[in-house]
Amino acid sequence: MALSALDLFSVGIGPSSSHTVGPMRAARRFTGGLVADGVLESVARVRAELFGSLGATGWGHGSDKAVVLGLAGEDPETVDTDTADAQVREAASSGKLVLAGSRPVRFDFDQDVILHRRKTLPAHPNGMTFFAYGEDGSLLRERTYYSVGGGFVVDEDAAGADRIVPDSTELPYPFTTGAQLLELCRREGKSIAQIMLANELSWRSEQELRTRLLHIWNVMQECVENGCSRTEEVLPGGMKVRRRAPELRRKLRATEAEAERVAASGGQPVADPLWAMEWVNLYALAVNEENASGGRIVTAPTNGAAGIIPAVLHFYTRFVPGANEDGVVDFLLTAAAIGILFKENASISGAEVGCQGEVGSACSMAAGALCAVLGGTPEQVENAAEVGIEHNLGLTCDPVGGLVQIPCIERNAIASVKAINAARLSLAGDGVHKVTLDMAIKTMRETGKDMKVKYKETSRGGLAVNVIEC
Repeated sequence: MALSALDLFSVGIGPSSSHTVGPMRAARRFTGGLVADGVLESVARVRAELFGSLGATGWGHGSDKAVVLGLAGEDPETVDTDTADAQVREAASSGKLVLAGSRPVRFDFDQDVILHRRKTLPAHPNGMTFFAYGEDGSLLRERTYYSVGGGFVVDEDAAGADRIVPDSTELPYPFTTGAQLLELCRREGKSIAQIMLANELSWRSEQELRTRLLHIWNVMQECVENGCSRTEEVLPGGMKVRRRAPELRRKLRATEAEAERVAASGGQPVADPLWAMEWVNLYALAVNEENASGGRIVTAPTNGAAGIIPAVLHFYTRFVPGANEDGVVDFLLTAAAIGILFKENASISGAEVGCQGEVGSACSMAAGALCAVLGGTPEQVENAAEVGIEHNLGLTCDPVGGLVQIPCIERNAIASVKAINAARLSLAGDGVHKVTLDMAIKTMRETGKDMKVKYKETSRGGLAVNVIEC
């Protein structure tokens, strides 16, 4: 089983990788199969049923809309985020859905997209089943898919223990544990990023990889800019959560401008020792407010945790002397190597292990990656990644109102700062520590198994019920 950095980082649409990106990809795969098998022209109606966490919080995460867009042939990476909602409204109001962009069929939104709040399919909490019917009502095809976190989608045949899309590519440096990765680094005299690079060359050239990783970074930067430029005062969804990124950036820029004015006049600006943290908070808030708005996003490794890696990477490029594009590439490769360990040995799905699998894994990835580009050894990088996840163990996924807003947006800002601190703590040591990253990931998996279902992205526990009751 082989995973690429570009499996962990992909361009998509908010607000959720598992609840929006995954269902859209699954629906598109379903209609793509109808096209490939020559069945599409016989289809007169389709129906989708969403189960488990998808059914419980799918309306707040846009799962129902994502399914409609996917059936229409839209892809998360290229769908027009500004017109997506209008496309869904048009299909619902007209009673017609154009499958795969070419086959018009009858469509009743309320009857053809069903969210089961209390039913779950056996292999994973994020299950969905699609049906295609002929003109006489006969069932032409039925397929079940699972959205297993980070936008990954598997069908029922691949929904076994590993829950990873099969890839039989032979890698020069295969690894599935942190211990194996460190041993490869020692034996080959390579950094974690160099090990990842060698593996990535099994799929594509170094230039193509670099281009695509820098494109990922560019989308992250655009996401921050979009999140800071929105004019709407509140986020969509009905809770009227106030946007903070646009006003926060205005304040930070005004403070910097005043400091420059004071310095130019010969004065001494007041120094803020935590000034960088203000910007890190901004970057994380901007990304996750954009995500909550259904904007263009990078799964890193999920949408719910999408602000952490961009925030820490912005910290690197803005506040670390000598930061450059080579460092950006190494950052993303190192983060991906750590993300692969979570994907292989536990989960990045909030519906499966709680938010420790989303924010926790992203914090770990960002901590290790920052440590690496600050000059850390592989042992220090592994230590930073371990610190990042250890102090997110047990984190529940309890989105208020089923929306990826409270506590998700602030949680990304807090975890971003935590990742920077983890990297700095590790750089102050020699990489020797008692708890290994493998132990922490194993603990996360076991904690997720013990966690009550109501704390796993169902909005039936934690803040999701107490905020409403208050």
